[in-house]
Amino acid sequence: MIRVSVMYANRKHPRFDMTYYLTRHLPMVATLLGSALKGATVDEGLSGAAPGSVPPYLMMTHLMFESVEAYRAALEPHLQVIYGDIPEFTNCQAVMQVSTVRG
Repeated sequence: MIRVSVMYANRKHPRFDMTYYLTRHLPMVATLLGSALKGATVDEGLSGAAPGSVPPYLMMTHLMFESVEAYRAALEPHLQVIYGDIPEFTNCQAVMQVSTVRG
């Protein structure tokens, strides 16, 4: 199993429309990725390590797939649509990481 993490870094003057993200973008992504997507979770940043500090990421989404190949095959045909929708909900840069799930 692999996890694809999409993390939206906090920045000066961030804009992130969580309602749009949760009700429009993420459901669209799930539909486009189809059965290759095995699960998804969304984490909204509250703070950094110190209480009350600014979170390094506004939001992190973790998408689960059986393999890197399954992820790439599901994503590739829809890259333009998915990436094209990002300006609708944020002005922040996404950082992506593909990981093997170990536990």
